[in-house]
Amino acid sequence: MTGEQITDGRWKDDTIMEKLNQADAIVFGSPTYMGGVAAQFKSFIDNAGVWFDQGWKDKIAGGFTHSSSPSGDKEGTLLYLATHAAQQSMIWVSIGDLPSNYFGKDDGVNRLGAFIGVMGQSAIDMSGKPPEIESGDALTAQRYGERIAIATQRWQK
Repeated sequence: MTGEQITDGRWKDDTIMEKLNQADAIVFGSPTYMGGVAAQFKSFIDNAGVWFDQGWKDKIAGGFTHSSSPSGDKEGTLLYLATHAAQQSMIWVSIGDLPSNYFGKDDGVNRLGAFIGVMGQSAIDMSGKPPEIESGDALTAQRYGERIAIATQRWQK
């Protein structure tokens, strides 16, 4: 989502909305800024047209967030995403992986200990270099995508 898609404080992009309406599942994602979703994502959520028709009812949903802090109040962002999905009458899929540190594994899966959705964290590099995604966070996201795909296939039967 970009600022160009926001007009008069509301997000609008008919092409993207049509793709979302046709999708079997939607995974919402936003960086966590100041304990919540980015302003651009909030503008997308506030475009409630599909809500009035319950157009996403029974569609599979999930969510992820990322910030520079290990906590950063990312749980607040994930709760916001799950609440939005509930208001759309969607079916939310949890992460499905225990934190890797529970079993002494070193793959980093769910290293931040989230259950409602995926949390990622990258350190800020003040030199302007793009942040690097931790390998465990990338693996967690991949496994979550696979879980959502499986849930979507089951739900469609």
